[in-house]
Amino acid sequence: MLSCKIFFIYEVVKMRFTQFMCLRLNQASFLDIKQQQFVPKHQPVLERDVKRLESFLLSKPNIVVLTGAGISTESGIPDYRSEGVGLYARSNHKPIQHSEFLRSSDIRKRYWARNFVGWPRFSATEPNSTHYALARFEREGRIQSLVTQNVDRLHTKAGSKNVIELHGSGYTVQCLSCNYNIGRHDFQAILNSLNPEFKNAPNMVRPDGDVEIPADYIKKFRIPTCPECRGYLKPEIVFFGDNVPKDRLDRIAEMIYTSDGLLVLGSSLLVFSGYRMVLQTKDLNLPVAIVNIGETRGDHLADIKLAAKCGDVVPKLFDFKK
Repeated sequence: MLSCKIFFIYEVVKMRFTQFMCLRLNQASFLDIKQQQFVPKHQPVLERDVKRLESFLLSKPNIVVLTGAGISTESGIPDYRSEGVGLYARSNHKPIQHSEFLRSSDIRKRYWARNFVGWPRFSATEPNSTHYALARFEREGRIQSLVTQNVDRLHTKAGSKNVIELHGSGYTVQCLSCNYNIGRHDFQAILNSLNPEFKNAPNMVRPDGDVEIPADYIKKFRIPTCPECRGYLKPEIVFFGDNVPKDRLDRIAEMIYTSDGLLVLGSSLLVFSGYRMVLQTKDLNLPVAIVNIGETRGDHLADIKLAAKCGDVVPKLFDFKK
């Protein structure tokens, strides 16, 4: 009788475990599909190309890495320009211009309404294998400096320490008239208290945390002014048409000057602040390697170009040389 009970318990536990594992696998598959929907069509990478890039990096211990939106598409954040899956292909809206934000209260309201609705999903985004690999490379001393065009802070979440956020971060809100700033999570609580009815507004996240929501929601949205000077509040992001702070550019230029070369990951380099880094590197007669699915503005200057998904390349580097 005892053996029958033990066998019965064993079968129940086995069944529950099987159900649990199937659920986890289904959840993982759904998450993978959701994350990959923003990755453009691409060809599988050849092992010899990965080894070629690895040899390049082994000979350049003081490399600077520049990352763009292409590394975060695998985390479920769409980029702007990718054919078929980027936001330019999916909608008629363009990214906000700095001058528009300053000029129009309606545009500020529209921006903050969409940013508010999209923030919970945007801020919950997790790093992917490329982010984690770069953090590991930093710990192992394989890369020295990392510059990102992204405002999602996924490199920091993955554990990278020496990161320069070229275009700022969506995680801080600043006043345009004084030195006041507030963390984005705290600012979210303020917006939530002013706009409790917005929790269920439909949305699609953009690369800067902005989203698409219906116009009738936007009209009702309320935004606070700076509590110290009543100035306009804006995320600490360099909007299109604005300038990257000079001290940030100077730091990057110094990093490149003392480096062995530049590795570009997931950037089309169409924004000049990123392309400038390629030009600075080549002006010093230093090599440039690029990994990006599509063409980039700097392909003609690259010593190595892999037309591949970053997640198919970067995590495979140095696998047996830890």
